[in-house]
Order: sequence, then structure tokens, then C-alpha cells
Amino acid sequence: MRLEVHVHADIPILEGVSRKQIEQALAPWLEYLDAEALADLKSLEADEPGVRFDEKELLLLVCWTGEIGRSFYAALDASLENLGPYCYEAAEVDLTLYQENGDQEAKLLFVGPTAQSIHEAQRRCMIEDLSALLERQFDKEKSAEVATLVNQLFDRDWKEKSSGVKPHPERAFEYVTRPSRKNLH
Repeated sequence: MRLEVHVHADIPILEGVSRKQIEQALAPWLEYLDAEALADLKSLEADEPGVRFDEKELLLLVCWTGEIGRSFYAALDASLENLGPYCYEAAEVDLTLYQENGDQEAKLLFVGPTAQSIHEAQRRCMIEDLSALLERQFDKEKSAEVATLVNQLFDRDWKEKSSGVKPHPERAFEYVTRPSRKNLH
């Protein structure tokens, strides 16, 4: 069964990293799609640029929709793990899976140079999402109370991960499930 997926990210890349290194990191994804280079990762949607490396801005720009099978996730996981050491800082990778019945499943992945940078990116995203949601009903001061609690949870979580209480492998990417939202770009 083939499904359609949309992957979207702006990933900051370290200075000095070449297009060739990016392509080697993304080799599992390229191989999955039977592509030889980034330029071959064209989106099914004509108005989407696909995957490209902006060498001037040092950004890997991903706005790609494609048909996938079950092994896509393993290829994407391996690619993000390979890409992690080339990242300047952690970044979010939005993944939206479109089911045949019209349902959508959204996941938020994180890629970055270290587990701690990913943890901080997750914290930032959580606070941004919660603040946006809470500020619909409450003022910024009340929303800040929740942000303080979330920060405390993230601090405690990192201490647990760092102390070995919860086994957490050093990985260059992380998955987080996110409530489904339509991509509006």
C-alpha cells in the first residue's frame, strides 16, 4: 500500500559542509527514491521546491511531497541521524502522512547536532505551541505561568535523561507525535 507524505523543514547547516556531504548523509532517502542527488528529489506538488541545499544561506530546505511505502520511515530516520552532525542547531521536521481515507497523521521530528540541542528545540516548540494556544483565551502573563511549568518539566526530563534514570541513546534526531494540523503553505 502506497501513501502520500509531506516533509517540511528549514535545517541550518554548519559552515564548511558541502553539498556532497549533505547528499551522503541523505543517502538512505535518496536510495529509497532511486535518486542520485538532491536535485532529483522533486515533489509531487509542482509548487513545492523539493529538497535543496542553499549554500549561501547554509540551509537545507525541505518542502517535499511524495508517495511512500513502509520502508520510507527507516530511510528518513537513517538520513536524519546521518544529517545531525552537519546541523548548526537543532530544527523541526514536520511530517504529514495522508491516508487513503482522507485522514492525516502529523509527526514532528527533530534533527540536530546533539541530544541536548534537540531537547532544547523540543522545549522551544512546546512553549511556542502552548503559548499560541493559551493566548487565544488568556493574557500573556497567565500563559507565561504555563511556560514556566513546561520549562520545569523539560529541566527535570533532561536531568533524568542525563543521569541515566531513563535510558536515552545519543541520537541525532527524535520523533514527537503532534496533533494533526493542515499544512497551510
